[in-house]
Amino acid sequence: MKSVFFSTILAIAGALVSANDAFKNVVPKETKKPIPDHNPINVIKYTADPGVMVYDDTVYVYGTNDGITEIMDENPESNDYALIHTINVMSSKDLVNWVDHGTIPSAGKDGAAKWAQNSWAPTAAHKKINGKEKFFLYFANSGNGIGVLTSDSPTGPFEDPIGDYLISHDTPNCADITWLFDPAVFVDDDGSAYIYFGGGVPGEYDNHPLYKDAPLFERPRTLRVAKLGDDMISLATEPVLLDAPWPYEDSGIHKADGIYYYTYCTSWNEKSPFGAARIGMMASKNPLGPFEFVDTIFNNPGDFFVVTGNNHHTVIPFHDKWYIFYHSEWLNLQNYGEAKGYRTTHVNELPYVDGKFLNATGTLEGVPQLFNVDAFETQTAALMAWEAGCSTNGLGHTTVTYQKGEWSGVSGVDFAEGADAIEIVAQSKNGAVIQVSIDSVEGEVLGYVEIPASDKMETVFAEIAPVKGVKNVFFLASDEVTVDTWEFGHTDDCSEEEESADADADDAEDVESNDEENVDVDSADEAEVEEEDSADEE
Repeated sequence: MKSVFFSTILAIAGALVSANDAFKNVVPKETKKPIPDHNPINVIKYTADPGVMVYDDTVYVYGTNDGITEIMDENPESNDYALIHTINVMSSKDLVNWVDHGTIPSAGKDGAAKWAQNSWAPTAAHKKINGKEKFFLYFANSGNGIGVLTSDSPTGPFEDPIGDYLISHDTPNCADITWLFDPAVFVDDDGSAYIYFGGGVPGEYDNHPLYKDAPLFERPRTLRVAKLGDDMISLATEPVLLDAPWPYEDSGIHKADGIYYYTYCTSWNEKSPFGAARIGMMASKNPLGPFEFVDTIFNNPGDFFVVTGNNHHTVIPFHDKWYIFYHSEWLNLQNYGEAKGYRTTHVNELPYVDGKFLNATGTLEGVPQLFNVDAFETQTAALMAWEAGCSTNGLGHTTVTYQKGEWSGVSGVDFAEGADAIEIVAQSKNGAVIQVSIDSVEGEVLGYVEIPASDKMETVFAEIAPVKGVKNVFFLASDEVTVDTWEFGHTDDCSEEEESADADADDAEDVESNDEENVDVDSADEAEVEEEDSADEE
């Protein structure tokens, strides 16, 4: 085992029968995401408007928090976007297993930006400032302007460095933007950064005096781009017009082979030549434009997942391929039987062939797993590809709480030549058993981990049936339990450590014994000296 086992509690094989009894009346909770599927990427929460950042060979997704599935009613009211003031964050190294890092308190009285009522459609970027890596989270306060938060970590905590809008309708050349929202940020190879934003159609909803009778659907002129300051929290230039055809919302930006590609959601208008609310793409040799229209690269999610809705995306390169992240209402349709405006994030490959981006296809299968998960490294319990019912706690480093019958699954765990033990760090108020299985939550059982009743995290070591190769691994709870980490290994590792611990204890006893003998010798010497002194005095 690559990491050191510590403070282990040995679960002996004789306890397996009683552990199995703990599951006699446990029925695994149903999941809406079948085991072969990789989309949506997270079903614990409804996460919309994915803004995506790659840092340290890890993909981070930030999204509008539409709601946490387990605490929502069985038939909730339709999504009220005016109430959204938090941002979900998750990460992955393989694009199939995702770590839920919690929810960022971004706006409102409990958020970092207390001046903002909402935090919609976030995007993130990182850059070295004065030699230190800093992280920047941009968001929209409804359709009224753009704010920015900063942190020393991609998962927070975040703070508001300016205490107000970064961009508002008072910003030069922004007064006529219908919806001042949906930011996208791009940091170029030379460290220069740019922000893209805006949307809406004058006269469509705002009763614009000039256009209320003839909304400017084809050329609304409501999109902008500006260069950010070196500090990433100011503007270095005034925003300039980004004159896209038939735009509606949702800015995106990426660079391939020296060409800058601006992407956006096209109009819903029936006269649009591009189809309703698809992702359009423009190209330029300059990040500030001018851009020329190329083609559409992604249809409306309704073309793939039944429910037609707003279309919000991010395009990224990762390990020599291109990917498009987007959201759909597929999960809320499964949960509630109808579309209520609660969205979840998906990812699919975006074809790039001979220097040209082709149309991506939305699927529930998602993308192939890029790398296996190392069974012998300590893994956070919040790493999962599938789950049913469990919830995450905290921000950044998170734990996972399971109730009776709730479970999570990890895709593609590599056991190499084999493992026969597992270590889990967990806490259960009344005690619980975790069943470890492969292939599915009701698949072959490797073993059971008995978590003792405790009010603090305990490190528990248990023997399991030998397993090798690459497997999907599942954790099922018999009762309420909160899990921090897990790690597989070998019983020999524990034996060696126990022997080492015993040897250390023996050494400590020898030292203590020698100290006591030395004390006795010293005491005798002192007594002898005292007797001699007494004789001299006489």
